[in-house]
Amino acid sequence: MTFPIAVLASGRGSNLAALIDARAAGRLPVEFRLVASDKADAPALRHAEAHDIPTFALDPKTFTSRAEFDAALFANVAASGAQLVVLAGYMRILDAAVTAQWTGRMINIHPSLLPKYRGLHTHRKALKAGDAEHGASVHFVSAELDGGPVIAQVRIDVRAGDTEDSLAARLLPNEHRLLAACVDAIARGEVRERDGRVWFHDRALERPLALDAAGRLAGA
Repeated sequence: MTFPIAVLASGRGSNLAALIDARAAGRLPVEFRLVASDKADAPALRHAEAHDIPTFALDPKTFTSRAEFDAALFANVAASGAQLVVLAGYMRILDAAVTAQWTGRMINIHPSLLPKYRGLHTHRKALKAGDAEHGASVHFVSAELDGGPVIAQVRIDVRAGDTEDSLAARLLPNEHRLLAACVDAIARGEVRERDGRVWFHDRALERPLALDAAGRLAGA
């Protein structure tokens, strides 16, 4: 039995590619019902099409408001039958009405150790702050930018001489592993959101989960 998901992406789709690879390797029990984007030329759409995954694109400029655009986009997501929406490099802030409708059924990956460094330029901010650690977080989506309860995080050391590019490049494969693990845990019913908190099996989390050596989620 596979778990139906939809993925939203605005750019190259490296996280989408990682999810597709994990499914192909038998590590992810999901069915991709839709990959959607706010950019018709997004490479993520071409990658999905190459794997026979249905795609859909809408131009925000043809709508009078963000709420109208999001309502149209998510009407297509709902029609796909997806039970989980994965924001994988989707660069638009979502309307609160949509996040309310999809509470507990939409996740986002963000390249920082939330609640640190919400928004853009997270690698730059970590370096400027002199952080010894950097990382990525997967969280359930709320109306708050990069808010919502954090499911899990992955951490890497910041090295002497790191640049934004080197830090981003070293973090990216860890992001891929983290996102796949979180989608897998939700698909298997191991992780869910309830009353604004993340539940792992039968307990509410006090802190985000971490990846174990096998790439599965475990208590931090």
